[in-house]
Amino acid sequence: MRNQLFINGRFVNAASGETLATLNPHDNSTITEVAMAGKADVDAAVLAAHKAAPAWQAMAAMDRGRILLRLADLIDQHAEELAWLESLDTGHPIRDSRGLDVPRTAVNFRYFGGMADKLQGDQIPVETGFLNYTLREPIGVVGQIVPWNFPLMFTSWKLGPALAAGNCVVLKPAEITPLTSLRVAELLSEAGLPDGVVNVLPGLGHIAGQYIAEHEDIGKVAFTGSTATGQRIVQASAGNLKKLQLELGGKGANIVFEDANLTAAINGSAWAIFHNQGQACIAGSRLILHERIADEFLERFVALARSVRLGNPLDDTTEMGPLTSAMHRDRVLGYVDVAREQGGDILCGGKAPAGALANGCYVEPTVVRVKDWRDRVAQEEVFGPFVTVMTFTTDEEALQIANGTEYGLGAGLWTNNLQRARRFARDMRSGMVWINSYKRVNPASPFGGVGKSGYGREMGFEAMREYTQVKSVWVNVDAQVPPHFKR
Repeated sequence: MRNQLFINGRFVNAASGETLATLNPHDNSTITEVAMAGKADVDAAVLAAHKAAPAWQAMAAMDRGRILLRLADLIDQHAEELAWLESLDTGHPIRDSRGLDVPRTAVNFRYFGGMADKLQGDQIPVETGFLNYTLREPIGVVGQIVPWNFPLMFTSWKLGPALAAGNCVVLKPAEITPLTSLRVAELLSEAGLPDGVVNVLPGLGHIAGQYIAEHEDIGKVAFTGSTATGQRIVQASAGNLKKLQLELGGKGANIVFEDANLTAAINGSAWAIFHNQGQACIAGSRLILHERIADEFLERFVALARSVRLGNPLDDTTEMGPLTSAMHRDRVLGYVDVAREQGGDILCGGKAPAGALANGCYVEPTVVRVKDWRDRVAQEEVFGPFVTVMTFTTDEEALQIANGTEYGLGAGLWTNNLQRARRFARDMRSGMVWINSYKRVNPASPFGGVGKSGYGREMGFEAMREYTQVKSVWVNVDAQVPPHFKR
C-alpha cells in the first residue's frame, strides 16, 4: 500500500514530513498514514513535469497511446486489488468497485490510449494562393484535482486525455481517499511512463490544491468537486490566466411522467440516488412525479429504499456502504433537520443505523417529500442517499421545477412519449440528459455541466480538445509578394 508522494517517478516523503491518517469509513479505523504535500512538494513536481515535457511531447502519439494501453492491461490484471483498495478507502460496496469502478477505469485508459494518435487539426478554405491549417498542441504542464467520491475512476478521467494529448501532470487526489491514485501512479511506471510525466501529490485542498491553482508554471487546472471550491480555483488561477476545466456540483432533476414504465422508473430512480450512497454530482436527487402516479410510485419506491442492504463495503452482499467520512455523514444528517424545519415529510430513513454499523459513517436511504420545490433541501446539493420528492400536473410545471436550480449537470426523464422526450431533452438546462435511464457514462460521450455545475467537458474528443491549444498556420503557397508597401 503506497502512502508517499509520487514525484519524478519515485515515492518520497513530504518535504515537511507531515502525514494524515486515511480512515476506513466502515468503522473509522486508521488504514495508513499518508504523506501530505506542501508548496515545496508542488514546486518539485512541477519542475519534474517541465523537465519531462519536451521528450514526452516529442514522442510519437502512437507510442504514448501504447503506454496507456499497457496501463489498462495492468489495471485488469490487478483488478481485485484495486477494487479492494477503493472499497476500503471510500466505502464503495465491493461489488460496485469490482463491477463498475475498476472496469470503467481500464476502459477509459484504453479509450484514450487509442485516441492518442487520432487527434488532428483542420485545413481551412481561405483565399487562393494560401494554405491555412491548424495544429492542436499540448498545453504543457497541467494540474488536476480529483475528488473523494470516485477517486480511482476520476483519476482515469483526468489522466487519460491529458496524457494522450501530450501533457505532463501534477495530480492531487483528495486527502481522505488517495490510495488508488497512488497505486495507479505505480502501475504507470510499470507500463513504461517516463519519470516526471505524472506526479501524484496527496495533500490538503487549502494548501496543495490552492497552490496548484495559483502556480505560475501550470498552464491548466482540471478540477472536480464542489461549486464553492471551484469558484475559489477561478480566483486563484487568475495570476497567469491559466485554462480551467471545472466539473462542479449538481442537483439532478429526475422526472417521471404518467405514461412511464413504473417498474423501470422506480428501479432506475433508486440507482440514480442510492448508488455510491448518493455521493455523485450527477445523482438524481430531485424526484419530480406526475400527480397521477405519485402515490403508487412512492409506495413502491419507499419500500425499495427500506430494503436496500447496508453493510461493510467489503461484503459481497452489501448494496450501500458508508459515506466516505464522518464529517460528511454529519453534514447529510444536518439536512434532515433542515427538511423537518421547512415542513418536509420524512418518508423513510433520515438517520444513521443503530447496532453493528453505528461506529461507521452510515446513513439510511432517505426519502423526503417537500412542501415546495424552492425549499433548501430541494435546491442545495446534499450529496448523500437523500432524495427530495415533489409533484407536478403539467409538462410546463415539470420543466419549471427541473430548471429551477442554479445547477445544470445531469437530468433524467421517464416517458413513452417520444415527442415529449425530445422536447424535454432540448429544453432542460443540463449538460447531460438521460431518457428512460439515468447515470449512463461512456468514455466516448462528453460529460459536464452548465451554470454553477461548471464548464468544460470530460471524455471523448471534447476532453482531448480541452487538453490542447490551437495554433493557426498560414502558408503563402504561391510565394506572392504582399500588395501593401510593395516596391
